[in-house]
Amino acid sequence: MKSFEVNFDGLVGPTHNYGGLSFGNVASQSNSQQASNPREAALQGLEKMKALMDMGFVQGVLAPQERPDVAALRSLGFGGTDAQVIEKAAKEAMPLLVASCSASSMWVANAATVSPSADTADGRVHFTAANLNCKFHRSIEHPTTSRVLGAMFADPEHFAHHAALPAVAQFGDEGAANHTRFCRSYGEAGVEFFVYGRSAFDSRYPAPQKYPARQTLEASQAVARLHGLSDAGVVFAQQNPAVIDQGVFHNDVIAVGNGELLFHHQDAFLNTEHVLAELHGKLQARGAAFQSISVPRDQVAVEDAVRSYLFNSQLLSRADGSMLLIVPEECRSNPRVWQYLQSLTASGGPVREVKVFDLKQSMQNGGGPACLRLRVALKETELAAVNPGVIMTPALYGTLTRWVNTHYRDALRESDLADPQLLLECRTALDELTQILKLGAVYPFQIN
Repeated sequence: MKSFEVNFDGLVGPTHNYGGLSFGNVASQSNSQQASNPREAALQGLEKMKALMDMGFVQGVLAPQERPDVAALRSLGFGGTDAQVIEKAAKEAMPLLVASCSASSMWVANAATVSPSADTADGRVHFTAANLNCKFHRSIEHPTTSRVLGAMFADPEHFAHHAALPAVAQFGDEGAANHTRFCRSYGEAGVEFFVYGRSAFDSRYPAPQKYPARQTLEASQAVARLHGLSDAGVVFAQQNPAVIDQGVFHNDVIAVGNGELLFHHQDAFLNTEHVLAELHGKLQARGAAFQSISVPRDQVAVEDAVRSYLFNSQLLSRADGSMLLIVPEECRSNPRVWQYLQSLTASGGPVREVKVFDLKQSMQNGGGPACLRLRVALKETELAAVNPGVIMTPALYGTLTRWVNTHYRDALRESDLADPQLLLECRTALDELTQILKLGAVYPFQIN
């Protein structure tokens, strides 16, 4: 039976703005308060999706969230009509309005952790929505995320959905941004690699001093239990606290894996030799090989990796067995990173080609190619059970492009978030989108 790794890319929402909300994310903070272009951001993302589809990869779409999140503002004490809630929040607590308008759900690598059926005890694909409780503006996402994923992967014979973990710091969960799966082929049992920043209950684990470690060991272990993963099929590794303090807020900013290959920075992990040995041993027991490419710090510094998002790239398997690396334009703009990539593709190793995409609107808010996609390994029968409305086709690309051009603004500043018309524009757009993607009622305004 054929198997696939499908990339479900997040569709950028109509309220894409540079609120500077993500402490620890260098790009998010450094571009705070600049004017954004939601239309350009959404079109850039769609162009990447179409390009992968045109290259023969199965590509999906994951819908954005309703913003502003009026219900979140009401829960914080703002009352009246929807327009009055927005007006009061803008007058009394503008940072809360900005947070409730965040389009951060576009980075669907944080939407959930996904375990393929070949790895799970019950033979179904398991999804656990991430609680994202480290940041308020992201912590409000998971209820809608769960409904959207449920509408996309609805068949209980093939798919199992878990609620987000308890929304407390001890179980901080950032989803697939700290999770990678290695395997010989996507339909065979693999090894799931969970990377955490700290332990919530064991003070012996070192922790970063400047920026928060968003993922806990205990959250990763809980997800593995929920998904029915065996001890032989998991490896837990701690992220290097020193690189977190340099702006590596998720593991996918410093490492990316696919198939039997881990591409990572020399300083990505604590106890790197032990981590690589455990991955090698467990993959070998699964009948798979394991290879790692370690990028030396004297060729690419952590600062260069963070600014270029070299590792926040997509590593894709091509039909001939070689791999393709999808990187943002910022990699080509960084001389040291670009020189390294040229040497990488010329080395005769598994990564044979690098393709560059302009994702400036996302990058300026701290998200690159890997942030924009949720990876779901599916067998042929499982792919057939996915809601077909969310699988990219030339016709869907054309429809979504027209939809964006119809509904999205081409400029958005913080002051524009106080405009109650923005909420109406967003709801109108999303109501149409759910019909395009055949999702049914998934947004609060459609349900209440």
